[in-house]
Amino acid sequence: MIFLSQFTQVKFYRKLFFPFVPVYYAVTWLRNKLYDLGFKKSVSFDFPVICVGNLSVGGTGKTPMIEYLIELLKNNYSVATLSRGYKRKTKGFQLADLNATSETIGDEPFQFYSKFKNDIQVAVDSNRVNGVNKLKSLKRSPEIILLDDAFQHRKVKAGFNILLTTYDSLFIDDFVLPAGNLRESRNGYKRAHIIVITKCPKDLGETEKNTIVKRINPLDCQRVFFSNIEYSSFVKSDENKKSLVELDEFTLVTGIANAQPLVDFLTSKQLKFEHLNFKDHYDFSSGDIDELSRKDFIITTEKDFMRLQSFSSLKEKLFYLPITVNISESDKFNSLIKEFVSFKM
Repeated sequence: MIFLSQFTQVKFYRKLFFPFVPVYYAVTWLRNKLYDLGFKKSVSFDFPVICVGNLSVGGTGKTPMIEYLIELLKNNYSVATLSRGYKRKTKGFQLADLNATSETIGDEPFQFYSKFKNDIQVAVDSNRVNGVNKLKSLKRSPEIILLDDAFQHRKVKAGFNILLTTYDSLFIDDFVLPAGNLRESRNGYKRAHIIVITKCPKDLGETEKNTIVKRINPLDCQRVFFSNIEYSSFVKSDENKKSLVELDEFTLVTGIANAQPLVDFLTSKQLKFEHLNFKDHYDFSSGDIDELSRKDFIITTEKDFMRLQSFSSLKEKLFYLPITVNISESDKFNSLIKEFVSFKM
């Protein structure tokens, strides 16, 4: 179990790895250059493929953004999502069906399937070229494929790239691994068509927005948007729903990259809770489940709910807090997505 104070310490100690930054930078720069020059092959497709990703490790809001795109497109097009399926216990291409679990396809894809199984197809494959081809070979093949967390996976050349970076950790202020959080150089942003600053304060003013845009210095062909997370006023399980104002003391369980915004939100509501903060994509042990089973009421994230709901001892006490994404100038954002889709259809 990793608590927030330990997370801060990890960030401090990583600064000791600055001497190794040039090595990592050189390796990733060479890899990207080989793709840019055509020595390494990128496969493009003649139908809409939209990639959502980031330059950094950690949570930038990819899952809510994929869900935003699903809601935007699913009523007019046949849509599929394709993810790696991180930490799943299966191999190769998997198409979600009624037997799917977080163990067979991963927690984020299982979340997509649980919410949208009547509207879209959900697939996983670590080889994204193979995954796209498998989806298109299906009898009911999708018209649009949304690539989840694939910005740095250049074997597929998506027709449209959406790059996410968080307000409190902009890629322009970061360093490459192992000292920082960037998977590649900051210059990778030039491959994006849209850059979205995620997890912004609701009251972010136009002056600060303009300052951030100037610092990013987008290309003439790029647009920058700002988004924020909207937390629900209730928590829910598969069968029940409770208003936040009804809650007494509870246990907050998180296994995501950065739980602080959620903690801040619940604190702002003057709710009383203890926080058990696990690392991202944490594999809950039997001992962890035993400990959680002794809690009276548990609130977690939707992603963590996908994994924890399978434990019968938690079923009656486990709830999650839904979230949605609000995008500033959403009409312009939506139009850019729809224009690309129409052009490629």
